[in-house]
Amino acid sequence: MDDIDRQLIGLLRNDARASVASLAKALGVSRGTVQNRMARLAAQGTIVGYTVRLKPDVAEPRIHAFMTVAVIKALRGEPAVTALYSTNGRWDIVAELQADTLEGFDRVLGRIRLIEGISQTETSLLLSTYKF
Repeated sequence: MDDIDRQLIGLLRNDARASVASLAKALGVSRGTVQNRMARLAAQGTIVGYTVRLKPDVAEPRIHAFMTVAVIKALRGEPAVTALYSTNGRWDIVAELQADTLEGFDRVLGRIRLIEGISQTETSLLLSTYKF
């Protein structure tokens, strides 16, 4: 996986229904390149599916609130962020990160720490997965 693949995945995370033409334009590559990369990523099992976000009024929640968090949008655009989780406890948001090398991982951390509104981070490396 190269930088274009990572950028493509980042764009798809933000809008999984983005057209191939708009993805190609954003990446500065041809439509065929985007289609081939998406097909290869799916065939390799890197992309295992796409998702839908529903309008807030579709499901009737018992508790309804608004919280403005500027860093979420910035983190969604970061290709190394594979998922964002809202949690309780010491941290409001937990970001799942991936990188190819420790040097690349260090660059990701550096980019995230520069995002306005992020005052403190704590990172743990995943060593093993016991259940999938």
